[in-house]
Amino acid sequence: MALTAILEYLDFKGLLLFVVALLLVADYLKNRNPPNYPPSPFSLPLLGNIFNVDSKEPHIYLTKLGHVYNNIFSLRLGRDKVVFITGYKMVKEALVTQAENFVDRPFSPVLNRIYSGSAGLFFSNGEMWKKQRRFAMSTLRNFGLGKKTMEQAICEESRVLLDEMDRQKGAAFDPSILFNNAVSNIICQMVFGQRFDYTDHQFRTMLKYISKSIQLEGTIWAQLYEAFPGIMKHLPGKHNDIFSNYKLLYAFIREIVIKHKAELDPSEPRDYIDSFLIEMMEKPHETADGFDEQNIVPCVLDLFLAGTETTSTTLCWGLVYLITYPEVQEKVQEEIDRVIGPSREPSIADKANMPFTEAVIHEILRFGDIIPMNGLRLADKDTTLGKCFIPKGTAILPILHSVLFDENEWETPYKFNPGHFLDKEGKFVRRDAFMPFSAGKRVCLGEQLARAELFLFFVSLFRKFRFSAAEGEKLNLDGVTGVARTPQPFKIHATAR
Repeated sequence: MALTAILEYLDFKGLLLFVVALLLVADYLKNRNPPNYPPSPFSLPLLGNIFNVDSKEPHIYLTKLGHVYNNIFSLRLGRDKVVFITGYKMVKEALVTQAENFVDRPFSPVLNRIYSGSAGLFFSNGEMWKKQRRFAMSTLRNFGLGKKTMEQAICEESRVLLDEMDRQKGAAFDPSILFNNAVSNIICQMVFGQRFDYTDHQFRTMLKYISKSIQLEGTIWAQLYEAFPGIMKHLPGKHNDIFSNYKLLYAFIREIVIKHKAELDPSEPRDYIDSFLIEMMEKPHETADGFDEQNIVPCVLDLFLAGTETTSTTLCWGLVYLITYPEVQEKVQEEIDRVIGPSREPSIADKANMPFTEAVIHEILRFGDIIPMNGLRLADKDTTLGKCFIPKGTAILPILHSVLFDENEWETPYKFNPGHFLDKEGKFVRRDAFMPFSAGKRVCLGEQLARAELFLFFVSLFRKFRFSAAEGEKLNLDGVTGVARTPQPFKIHATAR
């Protein structure tokens, strides 16, 4: 009996070893790299490099690897391999020079679950992406993008924002909540046809869900779901909060769409939602174009997300930096007083006469590192990047942090220095390596709106208030990294000038 048991155990152990060996061989054969493929550090079988990446500051870890591997390298993240591109020249080569080849997005388990497939404006591909982006741009222009009406809307929202800050009566407060409301109201007027009061509980709750979801999408929880979706979808963890938050955002938007359908007047569209519904009902489209009931909510959600989080985050970083460097705040206010004065509101036309303020806003965008990682792209055909072979179907990830902090492009990359955008005469200068909105075919859809909002909100804020931290306190310059990099929670004082 004992001998039989030993033999059975040895048979089982041998079978187990055989299965493990078979899996390792299959894994090796499946993941063999073609000749001249971008180099990679050692990766574990089956798991790859998923646990090598610094979950708190992945953009810094990946930029350092770029220094080791001449700005192009690969990592295996669970079941998938990704090629990472770092440094201004290599990122420009991928996003601008080879823009047509790297325009599509690869499959993402997280986004596939959120969007129920390829949908929306930012994560769709092919004809759907082209037509939806073109439609969104033309529709937003119809409702004010790039026009005087948009400028007026931002100035009106600025007045509301300043009044809310006035109500704090010099007491310490968290400005991020007010900035989220103010910035979001601009895109909401073009997309929903309305702005929301700062006391609207449901709206403020939705903004919190946006912020939390964007933060979670950049954490190890989302990375694990991307690498091992078949396992992670059955496990508890914070990755489930991403999906539950998006369900609530979908419900919020769907409710607004239903109301729009009930009140729709095809002869007088009020906003993007009305325009989408009219396009869907009155014009012939292929199913692949995405003008249908299933795609309207994802498209609206993308505009809502993009028009809220990054610009409000930039304004928060602006307060953090100008409180930390009061001499910069004073110089900005001197220029505002000289060019605009106390009797009128700022306008976009003032930009040309305010080079220092423009330089400060650009440096906030650069040094704030708002979107450090960018979005994944997919090679449409075999190509070469930096002497490395990139096969068709390869996912690449350009690291924008590595561009904004490229030591070959910036005189003092790790220092907050508005002089990066000024010449010797103090005139504003553009820099090729300034890519906070990405570049190429997938450059940020809302860049024009964001630039207008940042200038008008920023100037309005510093024209009226002097901002400071609580006495004896220093604001934390370390960010919290998710998809966006946000400041640590902070409170400030706003004192009327």
